[in-house]
Amino acid sequence: MKALIIEDEYPAAERLEKLIRKLDPRVEIAGVLESVESAKQWFKTGQPVDLIFSDIQLSDGLSFQIFESFPAHSPIIFTTSYDEYAIKAFRVKSIDYLLKPIKLPELADAIRKYQELKQDFSPQAYAKKVESLLDSLEMTRRTHKTRFLVKNGEQLIPISQDQVAYFYTANELSCLVGRDGRQYLVDYTLEELETLVDPLHFFRLNRQFIAQLTAIQKIHTYFNGKLKVELRPETAQEVLVSREKAPAFKAWLDG
Repeated sequence: MKALIIEDEYPAAERLEKLIRKLDPRVEIAGVLESVESAKQWFKTGQPVDLIFSDIQLSDGLSFQIFESFPAHSPIIFTTSYDEYAIKAFRVKSIDYLLKPIKLPELADAIRKYQELKQDFSPQAYAKKVESLLDSLEMTRRTHKTRFLVKNGEQLIPISQDQVAYFYTANELSCLVGRDGRQYLVDYTLEELETLVDPLHFFRLNRQFIAQLTAIQKIHTYFNGKLKVELRPETAQEVLVSREKAPAFKAWLDG
């Protein structure tokens, strides 16, 4: 196996290289790159590698900039001490990561996953998965709204994020439902709301609903791999999560 290390801290790169060789002395380290720019120059040469270990925060930027310019054609194991938003994105998109300081058993497990993945590895499908991850991380880096200004008759009322149970859409109108059951119209589409709310606390269940974690009362398995969600306050509509979205929903619930 030929591996590439992208890491700007010499001690961390040296430690990772030693751990890799301890697991398998036959692994060839194709290079150790220290910056976004040096990695871009390296990828321009088109040298093939089997596996990439990449730190996220490099001296001249984020390593995601590399893979925005050069779509990933090899599996990537990101090494990071990033926050929980980023970790959640990695889990949901099933891209592997290692938290620093890297431990030998966790590295061994990551390489084992790579060995299983490479049998059916599709560069095109993987590049799309990484692209989707980058989109998710970009969303988590945005500033999220902490409150919404709604109209109640002639009054304007600020409602904080923790007072919101869920948002839903009906007849092309978007509604905010508070934990107390009161409903208010909001001047955003659900697509806009999805980018404004904190993804750690809110999840887009389907085309009609975005719910806060605390509003999810019960979850039932449904036919064809779907999930049925009971919200609090209760809804008149049946709330279903599609089979395709169910794994991401479960990962979000699992924290």
